[in-house]
Amino acid sequence: MKMKTRMIWIVILLLLGAVLRFVFPGHDFLGYLLWGVAALVFLFPILPGWGRWILGALVALGCAALVILEIPILRDAKTDANPQADYVIVLGAGINGMTPSLSLQERLEAALDYLNTYPDSVAIVSGSQGPDEPVPEADVMYSWLVSHGADPARVIEETQADNTRQNLENSFAIMGAGGSDPADGVAIVTSEYHLYRAKRMAEALGAKPLGVAAHSRLDLQLNYFLREAFAAAYMRVAGTLY
Repeated sequence: MKMKTRMIWIVILLLLGAVLRFVFPGHDFLGYLLWGVAALVFLFPILPGWGRWILGALVALGCAALVILEIPILRDAKTDANPQADYVIVLGAGINGMTPSLSLQERLEAALDYLNTYPDSVAIVSGSQGPDEPVPEADVMYSWLVSHGADPARVIEETQADNTRQNLENSFAIMGAGGSDPADGVAIVTSEYHLYRAKRMAEALGAKPLGVAAHSRLDLQLNYFLREAFAAAYMRVAGTLY
């Protein structure tokens, strides 16, 4: 590839990466990926032979590690068979004013289907108030479910959790106060790409999780499945649940 053509491709990749990172919410890791490709396009031709060999080996190892990390994430990205439980925890996501974000609405739709399928189950909607949010996410989640036909008596708000671990810990405490043990089974509604990490956290906290997948748009899946590989790697290496 000639220098001029290579530089044109580098600029295109950098600009597309910037658009995905800064213009379209939920596409940041795809932006980072394009920036990484731009860096490779720039570096590979200017390195000596041994440098190209090392860079190629590192890229190959990185791709192999990514595939290995993605296998269990993809395996868990579905609703478990017969996920019936006394309680279903709906994990929060962002809100836009008093309106659920796209990811949160997808989770709420999955939760509503679950409540309709299992009429004896109770939902715990979990999510605190972010710095740019007017109310806790759980308030919006409760209002959405009730306005779409859920029985208010079957929806409990948990408004203090700032992350997935706190979502689970606080919800498990609510279950315990209601006389239910998460170790006997608890359904968890979250985006399909997030189920692997959520279920591993629930297991580490002593629960028996039953996954309920909220299905995302394809472009968001591509971004967040990529993100989850890095999150899962960090969780394994650091031994930190979050």
